[in-house]
Formats: sequence, C-alpha cells, structure tokens
Amino acid sequence: MTAPRFSTFLLALGLLSAATAAEAQTTKKTTTTAKKTTTTAKKTTPAKKTTTTKPATKTTTTTTKTTTAPVVATPPPLTADEATAAVKEALNLSVTRALEAGAQADAFNGNPDIRLAFPPEAELVNTTLRGLRMGAVIDKFEVQMNRAAEAVAANPQAQTILAAAAQRYAIADGLALVNTRESRLIASQFKTQQLAQVQQELRPLVDAALEQTGAKQAYGELMLRYKKVPLVTPIATNLTDYSTGKIAEGLFTLIADEESRIRLNSSARSTTTLQRAFGQQ
Repeated sequence: MTAPRFSTFLLALGLLSAATAAEAQTTKKTTTTAKKTTTTAKKTTPAKKTTTTKPATKTTTTTTKTTTAPVVATPPPLTADEATAAVKEALNLSVTRALEAGAQADAFNGNPDIRLAFPPEAELVNTTLRGLRMGAVIDKFEVQMNRAAEAVAANPQAQTILAAAAQRYAIADGLALVNTRESRLIASQFKTQQLAQVQQELRPLVDAALEQTGAKQAYGELMLRYKKVPLVTPIATNLTDYSTGKIAEGLFTLIADEESRIRLNSSARSTTTLQRAFGQQ
C-alpha cells in the first residue's frame, strides 16, 4: 500500500474510533439519566399512620365494708373502799387548792362570800366613826384584815393544820358521799367535824398576820378614838378571835368550792381515782 493510501486509512480509522467513543459516552449519559429518573420515581410519599383510639373501659369495684361496733367494757361497780379512797383524795386536793386560791392577792378582800368586814359586835364603832368622817381609815383597816387572811392561807403551817384535819376526818359512808347530788357534802361534813380544832390551831397564825399587816394597831387606834366620843356605849371585841373565826370559815368555804369543781368539772379530776368515782355524776 502506497503511503498516501495508508495515511488516508489511518485518518479514517481515527475518525471511526472517535465516533465510537462519542457514541459510547452519549449512551452512558442516557443510562445515568434513566437511572436517576427511576430512582426519583421510586421515592413515594409515606402513608399517614392512622391511630385508632379505643375507648377506655373503667371498671369500678364496689367493696362493701361491714362495720362492727367496738365492744366497750363496762367498768365494775365502785366498791366501798374505792369510794372512801376517792373521798379522801377529793378532800386533800380541795384543801391544797383552797389554800392556793386563798393566798392570791384579793382572794379574801375581793370575794364577798369570805371577805372580813368590820366586826359586827363593834358595828356601833363603825357607824359612829364613819359619822365623824373616818370612813377612809375604817376602809383601810378592813383591807389590812383581809391581807392578814391571805397571809394565813399562804403560810405553810396552815397547809399542815388543814392536812392533819383531813386525815382526822371520819368517813361513815364513802359510797353515799360519792353518789350524792350535793356538790359540797364532803366539805360540809369536814367542817362540822374539824372547824373547832382548826380555829384553835390557826389562831397563833392569825394573830401574827394581823400584827404583820398593821390591822391590830389600826383597830386599837379606832377603838381609842371611839372611846373619846361622849356618851357612847362601851364595846370590847377581840380582833384576833373574830378574825380567826372568819378566816377559818373562809377557808372551809374555799374547800367546798373546790369539791364542787371536782364533782361538776371533769378537768378538775386530776387522778384516775377521782375520774372513776366522780365521772358518772
């Protein structure tokens, strides 16, 4: 083959190869595009999830409770010995509380039931001197007497005297004293049995208290002033005896008040014995 022909052959072969390569490239692009289209086509919208709500069925179980009333044991009847012990305890507690109450400021002076007034036996002295405009002096003297009574109640020896009297108190029928409707019966019997001896034992304490508060001196001065009034009736009254009697009476009244509280007020029954004996009243 001549050289010109060989050159022409090579040129034709080159062109053929280039055309083949271009056709192959075009085919590849077409295939790739087709794949992309297929992939895009495969993408689908996810289906919405449908939730089905089942109505809740509430089951109520009713339980019937059977309530059994508690059995309350009935306390045994109060015995005579228990009643006697309760009476003694009530009296001792009443004595202690009465003295505590009587020792307070104005316990006698501010209580019309037990206040010490001018001696009734010397009432003529009272009215005569008040007529001479000495009422303020007499009022002061009465306060001094009542301060003496409050001092006696505060004296530990008074507690000893009345506690001993409570021990001497004789109980004939404890059950009757517990079951009575009379709220001051114990104190009343106690007073009947022990008043005379208590007055005798309290007298030295009262005399000292009257001296301490100035009541004795004030009373002496009032009597001297009365005796100077022309044509008056002579009067002689022992202030200590009068005051001792009134103070003792006042203390027994306070004891009766405390007994009444124990019987009528559950909060005043501070012990099991008192609650059992007086709790049914």
